[in-house]
Amino acid sequence: MNLEKVIFAFFIVLALTLNFGFFLGEIDNTDHHHPIELAAALAASLIATVVKFGDRSQMGAVLLATSLVADLQLLIAALLWAWAVYVTKTGMTAEVLSSVISMSGGALLANLVSVTLLVSETVIVRR
Repeated sequence: MNLEKVIFAFFIVLALTLNFGFFLGEIDNTDHHHPIELAAALAASLIATVVKFGDRSQMGAVLLATSLVADLQLLIAALLWAWAVYVTKTGMTAEVLSSVISMSGGALLANLVSVTLLVSETVIVRR
């Protein structure tokens, strides 16, 4: 068993599951989406991206691209949340929250593609 591949897979799956936990719930209800969950999803996604930098294969390039997409969307979601809470006088509205959740949904899809590619690569290597 290769410890580097275990850590690599761990952070990819962790990023997916944390993002899913944040995404799940009513799109306009702030009680269903906690900012700490968003921060944890962003942190796990950034760590997964850093871990992917060592792979020089074609699959590694695609995995890195999907991770960068997820990072960008989660970062935009976090900035939207911070902007709504700390800059505007209205605070978090249903419209802003739905935009945050939509960005998180895009990142969730990118993470899902990344995990699917990881599993398919693992199955191909085993054969």
